[in-house]
Formats: sequence, structure tokens, C-alpha cells
Amino acid sequence: MSCFGEDGSTWSDTRFDHCKRQRQLRQTGSNKEKAQIQLTVPGNTTLVGVGRDARLLGVFLTVNTGSNIIVRNLHLEAPVDHFTGWSPDDGSHGNWNARFDAMTVITGRNIRIDHCTFTDGRFPDREAPLGFHGERVQRHDGLLDIEDGSDFVTVSDSRFEDHDKAILIGSGDGRGDRDRGHLKVTFARNLFSDIVQRALRVRFGQVHVVDNVHRGRAPLYALGVGVESAIFSERNVFRYPGGGTSLAVAAYGGTEFHDTGSWFNGRPARLDAVASALGLGNDVGWDPADVYDRRALTSPAAVERYVLRHSGAGRPHGRP
Repeated sequence: MSCFGEDGSTWSDTRFDHCKRQRQLRQTGSNKEKAQIQLTVPGNTTLVGVGRDARLLGVFLTVNTGSNIIVRNLHLEAPVDHFTGWSPDDGSHGNWNARFDAMTVITGRNIRIDHCTFTDGRFPDREAPLGFHGERVQRHDGLLDIEDGSDFVTVSDSRFEDHDKAILIGSGDGRGDRDRGHLKVTFARNLFSDIVQRALRVRFGQVHVVDNVHRGRAPLYALGVGVESAIFSERNVFRYPGGGTSLAVAAYGGTEFHDTGSWFNGRPARLDAVASALGLGNDVGWDPADVYDRRALTSPAAVERYVLRHSGAGRPHGRP
């Protein structure tokens, strides 16, 4: 931090004698950390945790061009980036940017992630040291990213807990050449608890979000509508005591969003109206009913009862 100066505005190799060497060592160290923690799941593989306490601690689990993969019944603790970087020009005051997710799917196809729990585990960012402007250093990246033209991914009956930037679908605003026409993803019956943002955020993807529960501290936002995204939200439950429905949806360059039947603090959420106030239309150009059969739960009590009982590693499997 000292090499950026007191305000964190500009790195200088010459600010102190150690700065140039420190920068070089940090890059080397980051690459060595990646080599130690990355575990890549090959195609045609099922990875199943046995028992109620199967877990991967500090592992960077990746799918890289693999297909026909199932990951089930695992507790995945997001790795701590010991060389997280400070980006002075990211946002109005700068931001920390970590490198490693708990799980990343890159150019994967036919993927099922089921009954898993994603957390920061033993190293929550609220216990991280203070950085610039009195804010905590961000030592984790995402819990789950799906990118680079991945397709036909289902995330079901899983938990995402106590994390900042949880889930990102899409490689970047300028990566339509890779992602456009792909990123067909379903999130069904998952629990998002104390997630600050990106539960989930989508670029380019055609994403069905159905029968999920969002609860806990009020987030910056839950569903982020990114560039050319087509999110079809259906019968989701949002419980943020004292918060307004604007917490559920945020616009990040997208133009369309559709919701049917969701609830906010026990009442109809009317998220299409929320999206309209953000300048979004509600014609996402597709309906899951035209693509596959599904059986959505029909009341907030039924959604919460099922999700709280069945979501996450070590939980019983059930039929909604």
C-alpha cells in the first residue's frame, strides 16, 4: 500500500526502494498461489462429496472447456487471495480486486451444480485488515462465475452465504463475441443469505431464476441486469427487513428484465414495475416454458420451506 502513496492514487516503483521488487514478487507469488490451489474438473466427470461434511477449503475449482460434469454435495470455501490488487481507477475511490473464485466455469457445457454450499468460510472479509479510505481489503473474488460461452448450466438446491460479489455470468461488456448466443443458465431453489451484490449479475446470458430465496442484510442489489442479458425471474422470495423492492433489481447496461410472481417481504414484489422505473423493458425474448418443463412452487411459504430445508451441502434431497 505504501507504494501507492497515502491516498492510494498512483503506484510508483521509485516511491520506496522496495516498490519495484515488491511488485515483481507479488506477481510471481500470485502465479504460484494459483498453481497450488487450482483444481480443474475434466469432462465427463461427477465430483460428489460423501457424507455431510465433505468440503474443499481454499480451493479454486475450475471447469475449463469440459462438458457433462456434475458437482454435488460439497462445501466450497472461497480461497483467500494473498496478493489481492488495488485498482485506483476502479470506481469513484478505487477498489480491491481479488483473483480467485470458489468455482469458475469457462467454456463449459452441460454442467450441474447441485446441493453445494459456497462461503468465505474461515476468512470472512469483515475480518480483513483495513485498506485505503478505511475500508476492508477485499481478499475474495466471486463464489461462482460462469463465462466464455458456457452453456446449459444448472445450479440447484445450493447455498451462497456471507459474501460480497457472489455470482457473475458473462466474461465482460466487450466480450459479446464469446458470450452472445450462449450462457443459457438456470438457478433453481437456491438460498442467497447475506450477499452484498451479484446474486446474480448477468451479461449476454439467457438466465432463468426460479424459486430462490434472498434474505439477510439489505444488499446493494440482488439481480444485476447487464449488457444484452435476458433474465426471466419467476416466483423468487426476497426478505430484506426494512428494505425496498429497489434492492432486488439493478440496471448495468441491460435493457430488458422480466419477473412473474415473486414476493418481497411477503407481498407481491411487482419487479417489472421496479425494472420499468430503471428504464428497462420486460420483453426478454424467451419463456422457460417453451424450453423445458418445470414445476415452480406457488407461494412464498412453500418456496422458503423447501429451500431452507433442502438447499446446501449435507441437506436432504427432495422433490419440489
